[in-house]
Amino acid sequence: LMLVDTVSGNVIYSKNEDSQIYPASLTKIMTVLLAIEAVERGEVALTDYVTASGNISYDLIDDGSTAGIVAGETMTLENLLYCAMIASANEACNIIAEHISGSIPSFVERMNTRAAELGCTGTNFANTHGLPNSNHYTTASDFSLIAMAAVSNPLFMQICNTVSWVIPATNESDERVLSNTNGLINKDSTHYPGYYYEPAAGVKTGYTDAAGYCLISTATKNGMTFLGVVMGAKATDKGGGNFEFGHFSESIKLYNWVFDNYSYRDILKITALVAEVPVEMGSDAGLVSLHPQSAVKALLPNDEDIESYEQKITIYSQEEGKELYAPVEAGEVLGEITIERDGIIYGSSQLVASSSVSLSYGKYIKSQIGKTLKNPIVIIAIIIVLALFFSYVYLVVRYNTRKRKHMQELSRRRRVNLYEPERPSDPVRSALSRKSAAISARQESFVEDLVEEIPLPEEISEGETESQAERDYFEEFFGKK
Repeated sequence: LMLVDTVSGNVIYSKNEDSQIYPASLTKIMTVLLAIEAVERGEVALTDYVTASGNISYDLIDDGSTAGIVAGETMTLENLLYCAMIASANEACNIIAEHISGSIPSFVERMNTRAAELGCTGTNFANTHGLPNSNHYTTASDFSLIAMAAVSNPLFMQICNTVSWVIPATNESDERVLSNTNGLINKDSTHYPGYYYEPAAGVKTGYTDAAGYCLISTATKNGMTFLGVVMGAKATDKGGGNFEFGHFSESIKLYNWVFDNYSYRDILKITALVAEVPVEMGSDAGLVSLHPQSAVKALLPNDEDIESYEQKITIYSQEEGKELYAPVEAGEVLGEITIERDGIIYGSSQLVASSSVSLSYGKYIKSQIGKTLKNPIVIIAIIIVLALFFSYVYLVVRYNTRKRKHMQELSRRRRVNLYEPERPSDPVRSALSRKSAAISARQESFVEDLVEEIPLPEEISEGETESQAERDYFEEFFGKK
């Protein structure tokens, strides 16, 4: 037995799921799935007319299920698929196999390859229809994988959920009306009356003495869809010619149980604040709260404690070893959260900012200055500029100090000259003496007039003397004299 959630693929219930068992006509699920996949790849078309070859009865028995197709009969591939799934026709499977792969053995190889691709580890197919063969076996777990792939295909579900199908007259037969062998979906079933189950849809029955009664089906109710696998069931005689067929009754019990006791529940609400992340250079407290972008729902028992589920939070910036910087916009994706328990992941959601965090320009400028000052090239440049500045200051101070001393010395000399005037130069004194000797009788005023005509050093202006002194000192200080 197995019960699988078709949305998540999680197993809700299982019993003896890995026990080896014959699949009987459940085999036809793989046969029809491969044919539909070949159609989707463009290898064949549903409208292809296919003629049954002499290999139609390959590996068949006389009392096996059939649609009455005979060698040489022609019908479309689509009608052959309905014969295989609805009427469980063994010969239709052989005809399909030859049309798809050219031969039945080649098609069987493809069946085993596809089973391995789907993750089956305990399955081997030896024929296309499921009649007993010691080398033809599977497990409930493996066939749940095959069935999950099949029911996800819309065309497959359309075919297997058809209650009746009309095959038009062919070159060898009148019109045929096929009736689905699945009592869960066929309320008018003559094979298995009384098992109609309204939530059910598809997929396939099976029976041989070796395999027992088998059924893979789906059922949908209250937004939940499950895949049920029942294999190896028995038919119990209830007396009066009435039998309880275990593959139907057990399937209905499984579905009723799960619909009564399970539901989709929020294990993470969209309003939940699940983390706070520091934001650098933000204008407020420097934190932003994160909430799920979408709620996480999981199919859980109604009495399950949702607090027992583990939350795994990933913050992208922290994962990358980086800090989160402002600005941050509300709704911006900053991380993700996964809900799991016992190694099973029940759902995940991206984490988004609950509010915006604007950039603080003061903090930004301070940060940029700090980064700049840590740059070795900038540090060297600052040292050079400071060295030049202090050198300049030193030279200016030294120059001004020495200039001041020099000017003070010049001032001192001028003061001395005012009180002790220089005597006229020798040529002047000689001229005056000669004048005095020759003209001794002249008045004193004449002598004074003569002296005034000769320019003396003291008559140079004080401002001119000081400017010349400064120029002389500048040239002397900087080595130009």
